[in-house]
Amino acid sequence: MASIGQLLRGSNREFFDLFERASANAVRAAELLDEMLAGFPETQLLARDILVCEQDGDQLTHELVRRLNQSFVTPIDRADILRLSSALDDVVDFIEEVADYLSLYSVEAPMVQAQALAHVLVDATRQIELAIPLMREFKSIAEHTIEVHRLENQGDRIVRGAIAALFEEGIDPMVVIRWKDLFERLEDAIDATERAAFILEGIVIKNA
Repeated sequence: MASIGQLLRGSNREFFDLFERASANAVRAAELLDEMLAGFPETQLLARDILVCEQDGDQLTHELVRRLNQSFVTPIDRADILRLSSALDDVVDFIEEVADYLSLYSVEAPMVQAQALAHVLVDATRQIELAIPLMREFKSIAEHTIEVHRLENQGDRIVRGAIAALFEEGIDPMVVIRWKDLFERLEDAIDATERAAFILEGIVIKNA
């Protein structure tokens, strides 16, 4: 006989479906940014596709909140649903900001550290995408959360080195300010994946 928890999870599949769509959207946005930075400025029109991802992410977040407001019983804690949806949305929002800043700041060519951070971001979003389906049955996601934490630490090291390089090479102060903004947004996006990993970890622990 199925447990009450299993019955609830089965009757609220839409929450898990929406989270999987949101994580796939984050991967898509990260991959587009990675491609954009790899070939910039020739690839700057990819910013339009990233904007579409940001809009899709907003729609998914709104749908999650709408369903949450209409549901008397939810498969996981209501606060966790809001926190996880917010973290996934933040990932895509920060990615869209980076793409927007590249054009706004008239960047002529990307710094190699920015390209490296984009690679890290792609890997981190893919780990979240792999972890979220396991949440349906509250299976262990430790393998994926550990990797996200490792990637976040790697991203921190890249950012510190990149900002140090900006100040060491006598670059124009305005260029320093612009690239510092870009690096901080990339770091914010990676941090949001770690926040999502922490939330997922908490959900699994509370419901296992």
